[in-house]
Amino acid sequence: MAIFEVTGGRRLKGEITPQGAKNEALQILCATLLTPEEVVVGNLPQIVDVMQLIALLERMGVEVRRIDGSTYGFRARRIDLDYLKSDDYRDRAARLRGSVMIIGPLLARFGVGYIPKPGGDKIGRRRLDTHFIGFQKLGARFTFDTNENFYSVEGRNLKGTYMLLDEASITGTANIIMAAVLAKGKTTIYNAACEPYIQQLCRMLNRMGARISGIASNLLEIEGVEQLGGTTHTLLPDMIEVGSFIGMAAMCRSEITIKNVSFENLGIIPAQFARMGIGFEQRGDDLFIPQQDHYRIESFIDGSIMNIADAPWPGLTPDLLSVFLVVATQAKGAVLIHQKMFESRLFFVDKLIDMGAQIILCDPHRATVIGHDHRVVLRATRMTSPDIRAGVALLIAAMSAEGKSVIQNVEQIDRGYQNIDGRLNALGAEIVRRD
Repeated sequence: MAIFEVTGGRRLKGEITPQGAKNEALQILCATLLTPEEVVVGNLPQIVDVMQLIALLERMGVEVRRIDGSTYGFRARRIDLDYLKSDDYRDRAARLRGSVMIIGPLLARFGVGYIPKPGGDKIGRRRLDTHFIGFQKLGARFTFDTNENFYSVEGRNLKGTYMLLDEASITGTANIIMAAVLAKGKTTIYNAACEPYIQQLCRMLNRMGARISGIASNLLEIEGVEQLGGTTHTLLPDMIEVGSFIGMAAMCRSEITIKNVSFENLGIIPAQFARMGIGFEQRGDDLFIPQQDHYRIESFIDGSIMNIADAPWPGLTPDLLSVFLVVATQAKGAVLIHQKMFESRLFFVDKLIDMGAQIILCDPHRATVIGHDHRVVLRATRMTSPDIRAGVALLIAAMSAEGKSVIQNVEQIDRGYQNIDGRLNALGAEIVRRD
């Protein structure tokens, strides 16, 4: 198990380019199962979750070729359906959350889909009901073996229908879209997730021959087609990395430029950091974050305390709330962080309190942060990364702290951030990876 030794207090300076979007990559990779023709995917991040999914696709029979460092070709001419019931498949698929999106393409093209209960971050209850209710509405039969924690769906004659999703689940919406594109007739999905990653998936599928309308809205209409062909697709930059770098610059009182951010796809993220008092300039498609020794949290118009909460797109992504919470510890003012979606995602704040942060954990979903305004520097400590996003938030805290911190279980960070220590060291950070 690797650790990071982080010497804090270093000012950063320079340019950094965000990796390809992790959450988009997992959807797009699963969608390559929908066609026997080659799909070329560019800007793939070399992170643990993505590489594990590529390895799983290879085991299933997908032909994978690496074209360059971040571009791969995928051709799913023959899929070994018997492998889907093997112990090796169960073990590999159970390691990552994104494996659940294999079911939709398999169901659409082969009439069957199997998946063990997927893994991923331990951030609270992450139910899969939306996925399987959607498949059932399309005509599939669903079973769940509670002893084996194994999901099965079968349906060789899927038919389009109307459905109102009980939640705007991103992975659920993606899974149902991929099942519906080859179903007979018209499928209408209301309360669909409409994040940029879902938009990217829909546009790629349309280039493959699908007929999806309503893209970028929460009402999608899909006319089923007989088959899909190959295409070329390039992933968006990862908005979570962009937000992490904005927060990092503020905490470390540093001047950095974030390159090629796809600003139009960042949604409310820049505006929310502005409400935290963090300045930035848009320079073409780059974000320039100037050095700021102080940043003040806004209040609402009536003078009440700022409340930052997650919400479905175009609201604030829950993946950045950990970063906002850390950034608030050195702001001037106070803020209530409200994590609505996952009940275990704020439990890393005890490490920040150990470092000297002023945080009141109100309940599993809410934390009030009173900022130090850099008058009190966080103390170095030893901590463990509980999940991907909390892990990078703790890394940011350690980079701003006084002394040398140790972060254990950095494999969690590696799942979502490519060579994060090397890239930050290039800006002037001092992060040493040790086994």
